[in-house]
Order: sequence, then C-alpha cells, then structure tokens
Amino acid sequence: ELKGCYFSRQKIIYVQHLASAIINNKLNMEDLSHMDDDSIRSTLLKIKGIGNWTVDVFLMMALQRCDLFPLGDVALMTSLKETKKLSKEISREAIAVIASGWKPYQTIAAFILWHAYLCKRKR
Repeated sequence: ELKGCYFSRQKIIYVQHLASAIINNKLNMEDLSHMDDDSIRSTLLKIKGIGNWTVDVFLMMALQRCDLFPLGDVALMTSLKETKKLSKEISREAIAVIASGWKPYQTIAAFILWHAYLCKRKR
C-alpha cells in the first residue's frame, strides 16, 4: 500500500519503525505535546529514520511551535538565499545567525520563505 503512495523502500522501513515504536508504547504521541522542543527532539531522534528535519517539521506543523528554522530544508535555504540575495556558498552557520534574528518567531519566517519559494515557481 505504501508503495502505491510512492513511498520508497527505505521510507517504508522508516515508517514501520515509527509505527512499531507507537504500537509497542516506546513512543506516546500524546506525551510529546507536553514536552519541550529539546526533549521531543531527543525522543524522536532515537527512532530509526527520523532526523532533525523531520523533528523540526513535526514541531512546526503538528505541534505549532513558533521558533524553529529547519536548516536542512533545501527549499527554505534556496528561498532565503534568493530573497536576501545571499551567496550560494553561504555556510549553514551564517544562515543560522540570520535566522536567529527572527527569534522567537523563526517558524513564521520559514513559512513566509516557503511561500515565496512556491510563488516564485508558480506552485
């Protein structure tokens, strides 16, 4: 069924790890909403296939946390470079410094930059 939804073989394995963690009570999704971002990150990173980008997007979209800026998101980085006319070779650390200027609302900046990315590409 997941292949029919265009999941790769590797993503299917990762989804199975996540489902297994939930079914076996190693991960309680309800508990996550009551935890701070760092605790959620350390909890989710223990699950095979979940990385920092996944945690960031989960925090932003599912838990509506307002101070995240996923540095691993290619579209977001492209949009920031285009919008601010930054060098394509700018370091991740330099981008993090720019994004830190938007604290405590980095998520809002990310949404605006994603929107700009999609609009520029007429999506």
